[in-house]
Amino acid sequence: MAVDFAAEFFSLDAEFPPDACEQSCASLGNAVSQLRERRPDLFAVMNEIGQAYLDAFGGEYEVLLQRTLDALALSFVRMASRHGTWGDDLHEYHNEHHTLELLNGRLARIRLQLGWKALGARDWLLLALFATCHDLRQRESVAFWHEIGANERASIAEAFRILDSVGFSREQDRDFYLTLGLMIAGSTFDARPAALNPFNTAEVASSGGSLAPKLVAKLVSNDESEDPTVYRRTQLMLIAADLDTANVGEPFASLAGSAVRLVQEREKRAGRALSATESALPVFEFLTDGQDRYFFDLHRFVSALGNDVFGTAKQGNEARVREQSKRMREQFPNGPAPGQTGQQIIDAFLEFAVV
Repeated sequence: MAVDFAAEFFSLDAEFPPDACEQSCASLGNAVSQLRERRPDLFAVMNEIGQAYLDAFGGEYEVLLQRTLDALALSFVRMASRHGTWGDDLHEYHNEHHTLELLNGRLARIRLQLGWKALGARDWLLLALFATCHDLRQRESVAFWHEIGANERASIAEAFRILDSVGFSREQDRDFYLTLGLMIAGSTFDARPAALNPFNTAEVASSGGSLAPKLVAKLVSNDESEDPTVYRRTQLMLIAADLDTANVGEPFASLAGSAVRLVQEREKRAGRALSATESALPVFEFLTDGQDRYFFDLHRFVSALGNDVFGTAKQGNEARVREQSKRMREQFPNGPAPGQTGQQIIDAFLEFAVV
């Protein structure tokens, strides 16, 4: 392989050891108990989809499916407890609901539109694990020198430990681990201006904001471009990146809602209260210029499957995105007025989004 990420990924435990949340919810039994108590509805969904999966691919995958379901339970509870609605450090976007957007929303949409046979048996399980594991950690210090984000590298480390704990083996299931790690790494999304991005090469510019296409280019060398294992791995990286950013291809109200949740999280992380006037301008810029740049400049579907499933809906949102920004700028022609708050900007944005 042109670049081997295995050595880095399998050594991330030392850099990103278990935190308090992981230590307090270390066992599968603890996770299952919490899930049964707080979200019993998810068990019915998992059992139904699991049976449909076995009907499609056969009983030979039963053990692999059960291990995956166990890992999904553990990673979901960690998401809900660390940065979700079960804990005390709520992230308005990166929480267990985003996990379900991918797992029970976008991934289900692929299955319903294209059928089980659109992907291989292991591919479905890896994409499900990506949904619950790619955002496990959100409080890591930024390391601009490393193109793979610190949150993503920390999430890879924890995801590998989750796989360890439910019966996977780093030796026997090495490809499974490495593929999941690459999928998470490829979900790194860089929205910085080009002048601040040391990796802003032509390859990055052509790939939008997600790192997956550039990592794929590094993985595929001329003499290995026909290797089926490499090809499958790279395709999953691209599909995972599309799953993570497919809000652009959802109903416009959902797209607008995700923008609001992102700006709420960003302002909290920046220490600016939405009820304060200091948040008005950054919220306004995020919900106008920021959304335009994300939708039209940074984002593009990088897999054929992602484009087939979500591309037409994104095209249908183009006029609404432009109209939304236009109406916001008309409402605030000189930006937020003195005394206005970030919450007032959000309220206007949501009001326009449902008209």
